[in-house]
Amino acid sequence: MQSTAFTPCSSSSLSPLKPRRLVANPTYSLPSRFDPIRAFSSSSKRHDPASNNVVFPRRSWPLSSAPNSALSRPWNPLVPESKMERFEVKATAVPESAGEGEEKSSLTKTLQLGLLFGLWYLFNIYFNIYNKQVLKVFPNPVTITAAQFAVGTVLVSFMWTFNLYKKPKVSGAQLAAILPLAVVHTLGNLFTNMSLGKVAVSFTHTIKAMEPFFSVILSAMFLGEMPTLWVVGSIIPIVGGVALASVTEASFNWAGFWSAMASNLTNQSRNVLSKKVMVKKEESMDNITLFSIITIMSFILLAPVTIFMDGVKFTPAYLQSAGLNVKETYTRAFLAAICFHAYQQVRLLLCF
Repeated sequence: MQSTAFTPCSSSSLSPLKPRRLVANPTYSLPSRFDPIRAFSSSSKRHDPASNNVVFPRRSWPLSSAPNSALSRPWNPLVPESKMERFEVKATAVPESAGEGEEKSSLTKTLQLGLLFGLWYLFNIYFNIYNKQVLKVFPNPVTITAAQFAVGTVLVSFMWTFNLYKKPKVSGAQLAAILPLAVVHTLGNLFTNMSLGKVAVSFTHTIKAMEPFFSVILSAMFLGEMPTLWVVGSIIPIVGGVALASVTEASFNWAGFWSAMASNLTNQSRNVLSKKVMVKKEESMDNITLFSIITIMSFILLAPVTIFMDGVKFTPAYLQSAGLNVKETYTRAFLAAICFHAYQQVRLLLCF
């Protein structure tokens, strides 16, 4: 393209500029409008010397059953054939058993959950039955609680020794953080056994139904979790029902009542404190390991207290002197301890 420079002049001798005429190209005619088909590569077009126009070859395609045949696709002038060959549509067959596998997995999980709930209730029921029978003939809840922790310690040691469950590596800082949990866990089970020895099993568990009430209060005090109106509204009937049951209970006495209430307070304190323990990821541990360590620490804490308060009374000589059946008493106490530890373990499995 050429450019023309000019200078303003007042002379009238200069003729006015006229627009230059374009010289027609003998081999090309300017199209009257933009045609996007011109973007197509020159390999698929040819020139017509007679009309000086670009002529595109006509294409037709037959109906072919070959899925990969180029003739079975419509011709697109904007996409070269070399690129069109790359586009392929493939269908993936979905196995018919995929939906059945998901249904079987869901059914299996439901059955496992139902089995765990059944075992939890079963072990809890037998624990209360055997524990009440022992406490009626041997009213020493401190000794009974220490014996239950002793059986749990033996079971935990057995699991770790034979690799039935992975033995944890616990540091001193972790033990210091777990110690408050072990203290409230020990007190909670001790107060429960004291209540079971004083009142009926049904009344003890009626009072223990107030555990959500203590959980809400302690969570608000120590964790800052304020309850909603729906939660508060659901707790009011529980408190009213426990109060009504306490008034009409035939075996009511204040020692059993306050022991059950203290059990609620200490057990829920354990649950609240457990949320504040092991905050760092490198110090975290699963619930079963935490419960196992708490069981051992509770036995260590309660054993000297038992000797100081009750002495050594759970010996065969003492039981015989008290007129008790030694074999029957030992068997029921052992079964109660096994059921206690079993239902606690199943409860932790349900938390996963």
